[in-house]
Amino acid sequence: MLPRIVQILAITTPTLLLVFGALVWLNPEWLIPRLRRSSPEVLYSIETEQRIVALTIDDGPDAEDSQKILQVLDAYDSHATFFIITDHISGNEDILQRMIVEGHELGNHLTADEPSIQLPIDVFEDKLLQADRALSQYAETHWLRPGSGWYNDEMLAVIAEHDYQCVLGSVYPYDPQINIHWFSAYYVLWKIKPGAVIILHDHGTRGARTAKALEIILPALARRGYQVVTLSELVGRNGRHP
Repeated sequence: MLPRIVQILAITTPTLLLVFGALVWLNPEWLIPRLRRSSPEVLYSIETEQRIVALTIDDGPDAEDSQKILQVLDAYDSHATFFIITDHISGNEDILQRMIVEGHELGNHLTADEPSIQLPIDVFEDKLLQADRALSQYAETHWLRPGSGWYNDEMLAVIAEHDYQCVLGSVYPYDPQINIHWFSAYYVLWKIKPGAVIILHDHGTRGARTAKALEIILPALARRGYQVVTLSELVGRNGRHP
């Protein structure tokens, strides 16, 4: 007889994989309207009939792969909101300048790649302000995405107090967990709808995968008549303001 722990693992591992697969492929879109009602100050997507979507890219800048992403965006006349981790700026200042010059915008993703919800609220506020000061040297920022995407009411109050809006998204291909660029690409194309907010990632190997995924995503969206824009343009086109 197998030891009890081996039996448990043998049973639970396939189950966990099945549950994870279901979450990935089904992606509970029914949950987003409920989240909007419970936290209306958090942006997930926009209700619109226009074929326009916002592209957001987290965790940059990266010395090599951010440039690849920018090249693909330029080739397809698309724009993105880059959620910057400010500990990654040193040595990459020219990349942030290029992002601004080429019509992209910056968002606040705090100072380090860590789950924001695990921080004491005073530490979270301090990191938000540190990142804001660093980003203000390049552009005015209105959007904040907490690390790992979790938030609570205290965090939302701090975010609003400092004139930011919390942003998550509606199309997330789990690209930090599933390191296959074509999976990200076809997941996005399957789930896209007008007003969507796409989440992809930069930095390290993630950035190279995102560049490859965008080489599939952007021409396919163009063929469908979609325009890919920044968050500010998405909400501005629909009569809202950051």
